[in-house]
Amino acid sequence: MEIGISTFVETTPDERTGEVISHAQRLREVVEEIVLADRVGLDVYGVGEHHRKDYAASSPAVVLAAAASQTERIRLTSAVTVLSSADPVRVFQDFATLDGISNGRAEIMAGRGSFIESFPLFGYDLNDYDELFEEKLELLLKLRESEKVTWKGGHRPAFQELGVYPRPVQNPLPVWVGSGGNTESVIRAGLLGLPLVLAIIGGSPRQFAPLVQLYKKAAAHAGHDASKLPVASHSHGFVGEDTEAAADKFFPSTQASMNVIGRERGWGHYDRAQFDAARSLEGALYVGNPETVARKIIYLRKEVGITRFLLHVPLGTMPHEDVMRAIELLGTEVAPRVREEVARWEAENVAAK
Repeated sequence: MEIGISTFVETTPDERTGEVISHAQRLREVVEEIVLADRVGLDVYGVGEHHRKDYAASSPAVVLAAAASQTERIRLTSAVTVLSSADPVRVFQDFATLDGISNGRAEIMAGRGSFIESFPLFGYDLNDYDELFEEKLELLLKLRESEKVTWKGGHRPAFQELGVYPRPVQNPLPVWVGSGGNTESVIRAGLLGLPLVLAIIGGSPRQFAPLVQLYKKAAAHAGHDASKLPVASHSHGFVGEDTEAAADKFFPSTQASMNVIGRERGWGHYDRAQFDAARSLEGALYVGNPETVARKIIYLRKEVGITRFLLHVPLGTMPHEDVMRAIELLGTEVAPRVREEVARWEAENVAAK
């Protein structure tokens, strides 16, 4: 069971002071957070790609590379790369470069993008949303399979027997498919035999169990060993010494962020009652003391089949020192609890068979 962090490197107004920190400051803070995550034994750190004023990371590979030479073990991934509006050749080169700097710790999490600002920025038509992703994922996978590639598609100039460099340390360079729970994307990942990441940010996580089963069924149908394919989740949360104090710290920025996105997407107002309901065992918020958060992650593993958990913190803008403490607690207290219980549970299951 892998435990890690994901961030969108947000620069929204601080709910206490109204201050908006610069993109530069937040980027430097994130590098510090990655270094700490490595030091406290977390397995993976993901940085999401966005192209708007309230998010500072339009180039996750660059951010991750800044931390690569200061870390030793932690895996470094995008979360996600908006592949539909990107050039797969450049994406591969960026992450192969990161893989070299980190000595084999880079990963790509490819997604269609729930935020769409990059499409007009790079000249793509949203009417081609699904077609773009399918074609560009196909090219990305060809690039990691062969040093020299011939390509012809509908949304990128063709090329003939061209080499793409640098080559990564890992062979193949890991490519995950990110999904918000779309059935087609889950089946596609399974058929391709690619690891799956589910954004579980609302409702009951148990509702995603059928999607995991569908993914594994599709993988087995295509001849892949479904038992070896990892499944990750990305969920909002925060760890503190005390559960109620942690909730009080995490709610203001969470409410502000959810309501900004909600106004853009036509959601209803997000209030404290919804927040508190989502903190229950059946909910999608992982907020509380280490024991509470560990219990929920273990539940997710047993009920849904998740093998990698990414805690998305902060949501919105929180004091850097609070985020650092949450990362420390996740690595030193939550992760050991989860790993120990999951190992015990799996050993019992093996013995029972």
